[in-house]
Amino acid sequence: MSEDLKRKRSGGRTGNARRAGGHAITQMPWRIPVNPDRPIEPMGPEGVEAIHKGAMAILRDIGIRFLNDEGLELLARAGCKVDGQTVRMDEDFVMEMVGRAPAEFTITPRNPDRILPMGGRNILFGNVSSPPNYWDLERGKVSGFMDGFRDFIKLTQYFNCIHFAGGYPVEPIDIHPAVRHLDCIYEKLVLTDKVVHAYSLGKERVEDAMEMVRIAGGLTHDEFRATPRMFTNINSVSPLKHDFPMIDGALRMARAGQAVIVTPFTLAGAMAPVTMSGAVTLSIAEALAAIALIQYAVPGAPVMIGTFTSNVDMKSGAPAFGTPEYMRATQMTGQMARFYGLPLRSSGVCAANIPDGQAMWETSNSLWAAVQSGTNLVYHAAGWLEGGLIASPEKFIMDCEVLQMIQRYMEPEVWATAPEDIAIGTIAEVGPDGHYFGCQHTQDRYTTAFYQPFVSDWRNFEAWQIDGSVWTPERANRIFHAIMAEFEAPPMDPGIHEELRAFVDRRKAEGGAPTDF
Repeated sequence: MSEDLKRKRSGGRTGNARRAGGHAITQMPWRIPVNPDRPIEPMGPEGVEAIHKGAMAILRDIGIRFLNDEGLELLARAGCKVDGQTVRMDEDFVMEMVGRAPAEFTITPRNPDRILPMGGRNILFGNVSSPPNYWDLERGKVSGFMDGFRDFIKLTQYFNCIHFAGGYPVEPIDIHPAVRHLDCIYEKLVLTDKVVHAYSLGKERVEDAMEMVRIAGGLTHDEFRATPRMFTNINSVSPLKHDFPMIDGALRMARAGQAVIVTPFTLAGAMAPVTMSGAVTLSIAEALAAIALIQYAVPGAPVMIGTFTSNVDMKSGAPAFGTPEYMRATQMTGQMARFYGLPLRSSGVCAANIPDGQAMWETSNSLWAAVQSGTNLVYHAAGWLEGGLIASPEKFIMDCEVLQMIQRYMEPEVWATAPEDIAIGTIAEVGPDGHYFGCQHTQDRYTTAFYQPFVSDWRNFEAWQIDGSVWTPERANRIFHAIMAEFEAPPMDPGIHEELRAFVDRRKAEGGAPTDF
């Protein structure tokens, strides 16, 4: 190896440290990734038509059970056939309602510089949401707790490749469920200035969340309702059901002008047919039923269709994620979302129990399926383990490395073909006997030419060994603690903060949301 090459090779890591300027990591700036690629479409037009016709047959002949009286009343008023809690709707009605939904919309958080465009070619990434357990290298697996929740929210704010704060990144079970939503939404709004999600788990939780987002944004009630400021995600109860609180929350959010994502959770072989086309067809039917209801109640309401179709391990019945079948189901649902003119949500998920090789290849499969499908919003893009039962800060940081790589992959500079990119003059200058390390063309670009990792280690084995043989989760753990040490919450007007705190205290004194314990 030449001396120039040795210097370049050994200097890359120290160069990164110098550029970090004392910060935990050097990361990409905030940006809205735009997916330049044509989506992968495994089905031909006849396949899309077959799934559409199958979904319409389910809605027309089998029906969807709505466990929500208001939803039943609305759909009966719309002319659907209502038999007890089972609703049947014909294709003309469904397509008319779906046609009311906007193909694109925006969501504006308290920091308008963080506005998110939904739909089109945009792809946005969010934090892990809803695991009941926490895992890191020091504690191992433990039940979720509020300090862990706060740490994940800090990571959500810190990383520029994370665009929104989804549901609770870990469920803080040390906070009573009656007031948990108040503490969690408060921490989200104070520790981040990004778009936030609210769970549709009862009237009080939804109404409280909307009021808190309104206060944090310094908005009047009319300003809050004028444009989406937040969103919720509802899941069907597969097979063929929508429950009371999810539909209730979806209607409340839509009537307040806020965005709703409808995501059936269909596991092939358990909650859906074992074939992926059957599982996708069931998922589409369940999603369109709720979207049709929302559009009948609130024409033009901002909605998205979600996919969470995967398979189970037929030996154990456990959910599997990041599988070849999961990838194809995501791509197939992308085709259907484009057929209906709806923005698409998918996920970055895995079944691994710790942040190991399995965790990363399954998550990478999930994330690249999102890219390939034309997904617009990626839930659980960082931090997910054990099929959604564990959230891990080390995994969060490792996933953010992958997200940054995907963002870099999408930058037009990577495949630019201007004369200075083709570089014929430089090729002639170097000739057959030189190298490109020292030429001016390289010197002008060496700091920005290639992706620069913050957790990957590109040194050779001996250098890695001399430096302590630190494995990737250990490096991620060190970065996690460094980020926590330097984290600063985004600014919030003191008067707004005081009003928000007062609202939380008042609602806590009133008992928060009713529970049966």
